[in-house]
Amino acid sequence: MRAVNPETETTAVAQTNAGLAAAAAVALAVLVLAPRPARADAIDGEWCLGSSHFAIDGPRILTPGGNRIEGIYSRHGFLYVVPAGEPGGGSRITMVLLNEETVRLTRQGREDAPEIWKRCKPTS
Repeated sequence: MRAVNPETETTAVAQTNAGLAAAAAVALAVLVLAPRPARADAIDGEWCLGSSHFAIDGPRILTPGGNRIEGIYSRHGFLYVVPAGEPGGGSRITMVLLNEETVRLTRQGREDAPEIWKRCKPTS
């Protein structure tokens, strides 16, 4: 068993911690300051399928039937209940962002027939 000098051990631990903190600070600075392309990895935007379209802006949606309502929003998904007066009124719509340009839309009761919607205007 070797003798432990508390002052030496404390100094070594402090130097190691300081080195790790400096490395973490450099890594964080690189991540924050590095140039990145515009972030388009969110479901927000205008989506089209044939002549139909809808638009999502956070928890708000302009439905294909022209109603402005709120739904349940996450960066890569959206869920809402179709308003009365629109085809499928009262049913649940679930959307998942597949990639920057594609959303899979599933209608309650028709889970076996998902629809693939594309951005009306591709983001740059």
